[in-house]
Amino acid sequence: MSISGTVIAARGLTKQFTAKRKAAGLGGSLRAMVRPETHVVDAVRGIDFEVDAGELVAFIGPNGAGKSTTIKMLTGILHPSSGEASVLGLTPWRDRQTLAFNIASVFGQRSQLWQHLPPVDTFALMAKIYELDDSEFKARSSMLIDLFEIGDLVNIAARKLSLGERMRCEIAAALLHRPAIVFLDEPTIGLDVIAKGRIRDLLRRLNREEGTTVFLTSHDAGDIEQVCKRVMIVNDGAIVLDTPTGKLRRDYLRTKVIDLKLDTHSDDFHLPGATLLKRSDYGIKVQVDTDVQSIDSVIGHLVANYRVHDITIEDPPLEEIIALVYGQTSGGA
Repeated sequence: MSISGTVIAARGLTKQFTAKRKAAGLGGSLRAMVRPETHVVDAVRGIDFEVDAGELVAFIGPNGAGKSTTIKMLTGILHPSSGEASVLGLTPWRDRQTLAFNIASVFGQRSQLWQHLPPVDTFALMAKIYELDDSEFKARSSMLIDLFEIGDLVNIAARKLSLGERMRCEIAAALLHRPAIVFLDEPTIGLDVIAKGRIRDLLRRLNREEGTTVFLTSHDAGDIEQVCKRVMIVNDGAIVLDTPTGKLRRDYLRTKVIDLKLDTHSDDFHLPGATLLKRSDYGIKVQVDTDVQSIDSVIGHLVANYRVHDITIEDPPLEEIIALVYGQTSGGA
């Protein structure tokens, strides 16, 4: 069934937690342990946004910003303190069971695979949970196994798979019931460059071929830049920026870091728009201002002047980008 229009909406969504701490001035006394003070923590502070069907959205921010709390409310795990939310026309915390048949969640640090069983057995269990008939399950699982290139992995115990292999199986398992929306929390955490690229390619293809809405959190700028077309940045429980990824790239992702390992001794490095961050006998690290100098031209200069053994191109840490965005949007920069 084709889905159009708004599929996720949050209006004034708020979540508060009550936390305990030692009473001030009492140190580690018995009284402080028996009668700790309580205080209210505003994890999410009245956020508003909408997501349309088929969007690829990044929901990012520093640790403790409220990302996971928001996702838990949108998937029905948590009740909000106030405000409203609608996912596929359902209220998540009231219609959690119905909603579960139409969405999927994948957490990079929390596995849904049975670790002592091969993924194919988890697939069979998921088919029963989501009430798929045998023919539908066989066709869907076969398609996903081919798409994710995991035919040689699904009969190996999950605990024996590498992290990248396991994540491909995790996402395939989550997609068996054809969810309209996939919530992904750090899907590439801990993966190497090749494994990250594969996951990102698969998410783009899933969106392109099945129209699946992707709602993703990540601390990796590459996930945002290469997968998502829209970015929402949340800090201290509030959304501070909601913008197309292209605009974020133009306004904030202006630098890249190139790290080279050389076969010969490094000499002095001079190139407009490129700053030498570090140099050793057999290595150079350069920061490139892409407004001044393209990555292609810098790499061309480096390859022409050095015997390059290995090269790595990195984005600036996402925390730096978020700090810059927050400083400008709050008037602090």
